[in-house]
Amino acid sequence: MTRTPADAPRAAHVEQPGPADIHDTTVLREMRRAAVWLGMTLAIVGVIVLAQPIMLIIGGMVFAVILDGGTRLLGRVLPIGRSWRLAIVTLVGFGFIGWTFYYAGTTFAAQAEALKLVISAQADRLMNYIGQWGLVPQRDLSSMGTQLVGGVGRLTSAVSTAIGALTSLLMVLVIGIFIAIEPRLYDRGVAWMLPVNHRDGFYDLSNKVGFTLRRLMAGRIVGMFVEGIGTWLMLMAGGVPMAALLGLLTGILAFIPNIGAIVSGILMVAVGFSAGTDQGLWAIVTYFVVQNVDGYLIVPYIARRTVDLAPALVLAAQLLFGVLFGIMGLLLADPIVATIKVSLQEWSKRRAEAADTAAS
Repeated sequence: MTRTPADAPRAAHVEQPGPADIHDTTVLREMRRAAVWLGMTLAIVGVIVLAQPIMLIIGGMVFAVILDGGTRLLGRVLPIGRSWRLAIVTLVGFGFIGWTFYYAGTTFAAQAEALKLVISAQADRLMNYIGQWGLVPQRDLSSMGTQLVGGVGRLTSAVSTAIGALTSLLMVLVIGIFIAIEPRLYDRGVAWMLPVNHRDGFYDLSNKVGFTLRRLMAGRIVGMFVEGIGTWLMLMAGGVPMAALLGLLTGILAFIPNIGAIVSGILMVAVGFSAGTDQGLWAIVTYFVVQNVDGYLIVPYIARRTVDLAPALVLAAQLLFGVLFGIMGLLLADPIVATIKVSLQEWSKRRAEAADTAAS
């Protein structure tokens, strides 16, 4: 009798585990891989869709770092409870901002309108000068001038209607205050989601990142005051119009490294030359003196005490985050890059220590 293939022993066919065999090693390994890829995909989509809320949360965390730094600094001279020191720092900060807007708001608003007219007139003069030298075809020159003046008009309109951003600013302030009240609570919340054997490393990394950002923000605030007050005093001494407004803008724009200095320099030079050649040259001198003091004294000192960030790296991050996340990404590019750099340094250091321990 001849045996057919159907009569062959079933042992010749080996069954492979399926999706229902969740306890099988192969299935668990593939599920972990799928979960990693799915998590990365959801994270990328979440960053794209939730970019604005994420930037507001990061902004609140950076504001919390500023409040925490001021609270710690005040604790060196005033031995009272942390909650009282935090309340003092918060009230003093908001009081100073309110005082500035109350006493100088009307003057700066009038000067802001004059600044718009001056920049528009200087832009027309620059376009005409370029056209006389034949550097740009005349048909393109008019469109460039229109676009430039229109851009200045949109900028000043955005400044004048900044009240529309109060909701986002309020969210940043509220998040920052809540985190600054009890930062350890949020550290423990994040650590709870990590494996137990990684929690000590997370706490250590959190402390180092917080220390770095506190020093970085302290240096930024000092630089803002130095640039703002220095610009105001030097421009006023040189007879440049709108010295107070230009000093205020320079101080605010100093929060944005590289790009802020360029914008404030263009504004003060344009206003200086609108009043005369001497004032324009004095504005150029003022710009270089103030920027050199900040760039060669304040920034290097802060970088030695925190983390040294290459200017090209910061500028590239500002351009990238500005395109991806808008004005909030531009403002927060520096602290984000500093956080990433410190995290990578600590990760590399721990890997090297683990390798040395395994080798020994």
